Amino acid sequence: MNPLLDFSALPRFAEIKTEHITSAVDELITRNRALTEKLLADTTPPTWQNFVQPFEDAHEHLSRAWGQVGHLNMVMNSPELREVYNANLPKVTQYYAELSQNLALFQKYKSIRNSANYVALSVAQKKIIGNELRDFRLGGAELPEDKKARFMAIQEELSELTSKFSDNLLDATNAYTCVISEEKDLAGIPADERQVAAEAAQEAGKQGWLFTLKAPSYGPVMQYADNRALREQLYRAYTSRASEQLSEGSKAEWDNTPLMTRILQLRKEEARMLDFADFAELSLASKMADTPLQVESFLLELAQRAKSFAQNDLQELRTFASAQMGLQDLQAWDIPYASEKLRQQRYAFSEQEIKQYFPEDAVLSGLFGLVTALFGLTVKLSSAPVWHASVRFFDIRDEKDQLIGQFYLDLYARASKRGGAWMDDAITRRRTAAGIQTPVAYLNCNFASPLGGKPALFTHDEVITLFHEFGHGLHHLLTQVEELSVSGINGVEWDAVELPSQFMENFCWEWEVLQGMTRHADSGAKLPRALYDKMIAAKNFQSGLQMLRQIEFSLFDLRLHGAYDAGSDQSVQQLIDTVRQEVAVLIPPPFNRFQNSFSHIFAGGYAAGYYSYKWAEVLSADAYSLFEENGVLDAASGSHFRQEILAVGGSRNAMDSFIAFRGREPKIDALLRHNGLAESN
Repeated sequence: MNPLLDFSALPRFAEIKTEHITSAVDELITRNRALTEKLLADTTPPTWQNFVQPFEDAHEHLSRAWGQVGHLNMVMNSPELREVYNANLPKVTQYYAELSQNLALFQKYKSIRNSANYVALSVAQKKIIGNELRDFRLGGAELPEDKKARFMAIQEELSELTSKFSDNLLDATNAYTCVISEEKDLAGIPADERQVAAEAAQEAGKQGWLFTLKAPSYGPVMQYADNRALREQLYRAYTSRASEQLSEGSKAEWDNTPLMTRILQLRKEEARMLDFADFAELSLASKMADTPLQVESFLLELAQRAKSFAQNDLQELRTFASAQMGLQDLQAWDIPYASEKLRQQRYAFSEQEIKQYFPEDAVLSGLFGLVTALFGLTVKLSSAPVWHASVRFFDIRDEKDQLIGQFYLDLYARASKRGGAWMDDAITRRRTAAGIQTPVAYLNCNFASPLGGKPALFTHDEVITLFHEFGHGLHHLLTQVEELSVSGINGVEWDAVELPSQFMENFCWEWEVLQGMTRHADSGAKLPRALYDKMIAAKNFQSGLQMLRQIEFSLFDLRLHGAYDAGSDQSVQQLIDTVRQEVAVLIPPPFNRFQNSFSHIFAGGYAAGYYSYKWAEVLSADAYSLFEENGVLDAASGSHFRQEILAVGGSRNAMDSFIAFRGREPKIDALLRHNGLAESN
């Protein structure tokens, strides 16, 4: 049997081959089209049982099968898989576009909404009906027939372009390598990072040390290498990836510039066909925020609050670099390096020193212990077919040892894996004829692999990243909703979906938590209180600069999808330059092409939604302040958070969930306080 057509248990990753993909996709789409025709031909009044339920069942199978293919394309990318994925992507896109434009289906949902039986539906079922009606409108169901073909063509082209954007970035990242043959050129780079580079060179059949543009290799060079020319070389390559500025090994065909222009043009055309002024308005139609103006005002207020702090951060760094390091002309490739030196001088510790206290096994043990303390749940190592030997699989069980959820953990960077960190759903909780379906999640990071038989060591930033993705995982896995479309992360407004992930980050700074998740790689000692105190003192080091950077990206994204015209004389580069002049204090060099690798908005789900990180951070910081009041490991607060935020998934509006948890609407105060940006009296 085709493993992609087996929905009886976990995905059969060990058996999936590229030749299974096309036949599975074709069969599922054919099945679903036949079911749709049958449901539309049925003249009995539509109900949840005779219409919505079978419709949801069929589409879960397609989303699960295609989800496995998409996941493999991101974590085990190969020329063969990419070719088959891209060949099937238009078919899947077209199928969903057809559904969203089907006026007869739209009418069936309307009939349920207007029927006498509607009042008997559950809260979750009513939310699904409301979401479907909204999504049919946004999917073009009410367009005149002569415009539907064009609308569908836009969806298909967009799916191809966004996939190509991601492919180009991965190829450009993988193509670049820098081999250092003289050890003197590695001064400042920590010994364990050198060892990784030496092993990478050996694996590639080279002499010396090999560095790449993947985060675990690129980051330490920028932060620690005394060799300024090396830092500049890697910075130029990294910030010009997938652009017209070709670095060594790159190809002109990987330039994302024309793709960005076309994507923006298509998104604006799509929005105007649906009677929105621009794509930003269309994007916000399904989010917490009401209008682009509201979001822009929010971002500009944050920028105004952060700017003086950022200016102080930069001035301090320039003064230090000039006086202590002899760097009179601080350049972009000097910033992480000089910042680390300043941090070490001011707080008398280095990131590298901290890293020795975070071996992978201790971090995971601490994270899982936190889940027990807050939610009364236990995380246990389990087994399942996986896509790579380094991937592990875990169960989450309650106090009665009942299985609540499961997740795959894929922590390490490799050439076949896209960059960054992310969570995705494999299976969603729902009630079926056989009972409750156990939810399953993918948790993916890009950390350095273990070396020399020892556990991998994580930086504190990487620990925060892991907690962040685990927060998304908890949102998906701890839901108690039994209807697919609003279970777990499904149906949650995009600008609220970061609440649980950012909430979890806060625990990485708590003494009680760190005591349970640190162990020195050599001595076995726990993190000393004196070193912890230094970490806390340094927590908001350059937080003004960091805040402005996120606001810069968010405002750029919002304006890019707003009034900006991709067909005008103003280039995307000129737009981001304008935004930087308005809100940034740190302006990158002219050759920087950040936007060409901004996959969140050009290849992910964050188009006109990157502001969501800051928007949700207001929610998460305010939610966490309850734990600060009651005790960070307070089980009652944890139970309350699980019940009112995690358990309800997308079955009610995010604002209602927040108010149910906090007893009021969110305030910005906790966010500013957490970031050290509150004005002192």
